[in-house]
Amino acid sequence: MSTTKKAQRVAIAGLSVAAVLASAACGGGGDAGSDESAAALDWDQKGPITFVQGKDNNNLVQPLLDKWNKEHPNEKVTFVQLSASADEQRQKMVDNANTNGASNYDVLYLDIVWTAEFAAKQWVHELPKDMFPTDGMLQPAVEGATYFDKLYAYPTSSDGALLFFRKDLLDKAGIKEAPKTWSDMKSACEKVKALPEGKGLDCYGGQFQKYEGLTCNITEIVNSAGGEFLDKDGKPQVNSEASLKGVQWLQDSFKDGTIPKAATTWMEEPSRQAFQDGKLVFLRNWPYVYSLMEAKDGSSKVNGKFGVAPLPGLEGPGVSTLGGHNLAISKTAKNLGTARDFIKWYGEEAQQKTAAQKATLAPTRESLYDDADLVKQLPYLPVLKESIATAKPRPQAVEYNDVTQAIQDASYNVISGKEPKATFEGLQTKLTELTQA
Repeated sequence: MSTTKKAQRVAIAGLSVAAVLASAACGGGGDAGSDESAAALDWDQKGPITFVQGKDNNNLVQPLLDKWNKEHPNEKVTFVQLSASADEQRQKMVDNANTNGASNYDVLYLDIVWTAEFAAKQWVHELPKDMFPTDGMLQPAVEGATYFDKLYAYPTSSDGALLFFRKDLLDKAGIKEAPKTWSDMKSACEKVKALPEGKGLDCYGGQFQKYEGLTCNITEIVNSAGGEFLDKDGKPQVNSEASLKGVQWLQDSFKDGTIPKAATTWMEEPSRQAFQDGKLVFLRNWPYVYSLMEAKDGSSKVNGKFGVAPLPGLEGPGVSTLGGHNLAISKTAKNLGTARDFIKWYGEEAQQKTAAQKATLAPTRESLYDDADLVKQLPYLPVLKESIATAKPRPQAVEYNDVTQAIQDASYNVISGKEPKATFEGLQTKLTELTQA
C-alpha cells in the first residue's frame, strides 16, 4: 500500500483471535503518514526497559531475558507477563497507549494481524530499515510486519497451516503422496474408508466454530480457489467467481460428509484431538500439534502413523493463512536504544533457534529451516517453510471488529446451509460499506 486514499479504503484489518476484535477500543487516531520521523528520535538513549507479552506457557521468555540481562547489566529487561487471552493482551497494550504509558510498556509482542492497527493509530514507532535489517528473513513474515512500506515490527516468529494425513492408511490404499487438490483428497478418503481399517473414519477436519479460526479457514479456502477477500486496491472481491468456488466447496463438503458436522464446534484443540484419536484421515491445523500427536505416552493413537504436507487447493496446492508474532516498540517507550538492540538480539538466529526448540515457534530466519539439528527435532520444518513461502495474510487494514464478525457470520451461514452466492453477495455489500466508511 502506498497512498492515503488506499488507507481510507482498506478499512479491513488483519483479523486476530476472535474475541480480540470484539474488544477493540477507539482512540489514537491519525494515519501512518502523520508519524514523526523515526530518524528524529533519540536512538542512543539506553537504560532499563520492559518486555510485554501474553502468558509464557513454555517458560521460554525469562531464561532468554536472564541471558540478555547478564550480558547487559545496565540495560535490564523486565518481563511484563499478560494473560493467556489474546483479547486481553491487546486491550492492555491499547490501554497503555491511550493512557500515555501509565503501564510502562516498552517492547510489545504483537500478533502479526495487529500491525496495521497499531501502526495507523501510532501506538508503536516506525523501525528504520537501516537499523533493523531483515535480510535472510522469510519475505511473507517481513511483509506482515510492514505497513505502507514502512517497518513497524521486527519479525520474530512466523506460522503457516499444514495438512496432517494418515500416511499409514494412504499407503495401504496405494496412495503414494499427499493430495494437492481437494478432489484428490476426497478420492483418497473414499479409498481409505473402503479399507477395513478405515471404516467409520471421517475425511477432513479444520476449525469451523464461529471464532477467528473460522476466519483463518475461510481465508485459506477462498485463496486456495484462486479468489481473494481484497484486491490490490483494497476493494472487496468475496463475491468473485473464484471466491465463490471455494465457498461452494466448503458447503458441499459439509453436505456430503467430507467434513463432519461435529467440525462446526471445533477449534484447534478439539480438531487436533479428533485426528489424534484416529477419527480423521486429514486435518488442517498449525504445526504446534505435531509434537502432541507424536507423543509416545499412549495419548496419541497416530504416533508414527501420520505425515505432513502443504494444504490442498481447488486445482493445485493451496494457500495457508499467515500467522506469527513480531516485536514492536511502544510509542510510550523511553530508552529506544536499548529497545532497538534488544529487539535485534531477540530476533537473532540463536534466540530463534531456542524458541523453536523450546516452544516450537516457527523461525523467521530462513537459515534455520536448513539447520540439521532443528530439522531432526522438528521434521515438519521443510514443509512449513513451503507453507509460509506462499502464505497470505488475512485482510490487512486498521478497523476490523465489524469485519471479523461479518466474515464469520457469512461463513457460518454457508456451513449451515444458506445459499453461498446470496450470502457472500451480502458479505460483499457489507465489506464495501466498511471499506468506504
